[in-house]
Amino acid sequence: MKRTAVFIGIILLATSFASAQKYAFVDSEYIKKNIPAFNTAQDQLDKLSKQWEKEVSDGYAVVEQMYKSYQNESALLSADMKTKREEAIVEKEKSMKELQNKYFGMEGQLFKKREELVKPIQDEILKAIKEIAVDGSYAVIFDTSAGGNILFANPKFDISDQVLEKLGYKN
Repeated sequence: MKRTAVFIGIILLATSFASAQKYAFVDSEYIKKNIPAFNTAQDQLDKLSKQWEKEVSDGYAVVEQMYKSYQNESALLSADMKTKREEAIVEKEKSMKELQNKYFGMEGQLFKKREELVKPIQDEILKAIKEIAVDGSYAVIFDTSAGGNILFANPKFDISDQVLEKLGYKN
């Protein structure tokens, strides 16, 4: 990872010396925080996530209670009753895992809801950044909030407010 960052840095330096290229950066987290629709979407996702987390957690609590009850009563149960209770516990646990995957899995409802609510806003932000890059003849626009290894960036090259203005938001 560090080698890649160093290699990219060397390439950028070499190209900047070869021809004067314009570079800028944005803070996508700052941009998102200043878009009310994004904050509303994020609040909706947080509420859904908490609701679904509680539902799953409550289900696992039922499984735990079923297991404790089984342990307490197992000495009094016939072999047939033990088998039925064990199967019921396993089935309930399996259904809770399926529910958890349904809500939070790779293609779960939370993922789909995020795609529905947040992706259009992110696409709009990216479109605005691309338009600014073309209009301003920028060779590269970095995102300082994306976990990149930008140690310092001069604020005069921050075009985050320009992106917000392009999207119709004043800060």
